[in-house]
Amino acid sequence: MDIAKVIRKGEEQNWTNLEPYLREHLPVGEAPFSVKQFYGGHANLTYLISFGDQEYVLRRPPFGKLAPGTHSMKREYRVLSQLYKYFPQAPRAFLVCDNQEIIGADFVVMERRTGVVVRTVMIDEFKDMDNVESRLATAMTKMLATLHNIDIEKANLTHLGKPEGYLERQLAGWTKRADIAKTEADDPVSKEISEILTQNIPTTQRISVIHNDIKLDNCQFQPDNPDEVSSVFDWDMCTIGDPLVDLGTALGYWPDKNLNMDKLPIQLQGDYPPKEFIIDLYKKKTGLDMTELYWYEGFSFWKAAVIAQQLYKRYADGQTKDERMKYFGHTAKVLSNIALQKLKTA
Repeated sequence: MDIAKVIRKGEEQNWTNLEPYLREHLPVGEAPFSVKQFYGGHANLTYLISFGDQEYVLRRPPFGKLAPGTHSMKREYRVLSQLYKYFPQAPRAFLVCDNQEIIGADFVVMERRTGVVVRTVMIDEFKDMDNVESRLATAMTKMLATLHNIDIEKANLTHLGKPEGYLERQLAGWTKRADIAKTEADDPVSKEISEILTQNIPTTQRISVIHNDIKLDNCQFQPDNPDEVSSVFDWDMCTIGDPLVDLGTALGYWPDKNLNMDKLPIQLQGDYPPKEFIIDLYKKKTGLDMTELYWYEGFSFWKAAVIAQQLYKRYADGQTKDERMKYFGHTAKVLSNIALQKLKTA
């Protein structure tokens, strides 16, 4: 299970301000206050907030300069304060704070979900189960199709975004993020990738709720059940738009023997089924055409490259002491080259 631990050095918050604020806005009474930290993520900071036996999760953006439109706690609250009614894998959000005087950043407080997460190697709880990699792949794909099949009109979720011109805005936004994330180790092919993507934008087939960072380690399972995703995390980029962006993202994180993805810190290890397994099941569950999926997958690799570069820049600029970040400059280069390969060989 993901276990909350002591606060990582340099990532303490203003607990003196936070405690009375939370007591005022949450039904916690006089129970004693305590805080621990979840280490799993690479960007947003996540804490376990306890008032006696009552537990909440607090999320805030990373320290340092942020790319426009990223790490939006307001967006995460807007999504999670409603989506749980139609999609039980979404934790319910209770509170968002945009008063920078409390801890120095916006933050959101949501319900605590417990379970297990598969990151790179298979977790002990699932190791001895038959065909567990295929079962995890099936569970993730079914969950994604369920999210994309939600009727946004009936669910009153149309306010979550502006679907018209969504792909064009995405490309423009990620191009700006790539520029902001430049360092001495900047990827030289990023501009070429952006130009190829812009010249070949596909036609959106459906407007859906999209998570925008779907991968296996954003999914939580119960320790005895790899066949069903019990929770999905990291909703700060959620919107409504083209659902194949989500599928492309999931494929970008998936193992691929045809690509040079060795030594990437995001790489799943194990006997996972090929990407075609996910694509065929998703197509069956949604009815969407997969002809231009190469574009979405190329886009996903480029986005992942930009994110890796952003993480590396935070480390290079001294905004974090998390030693994992120092390797992400190399990761960004590898992912950019894969994106270019995908787009040029389609």
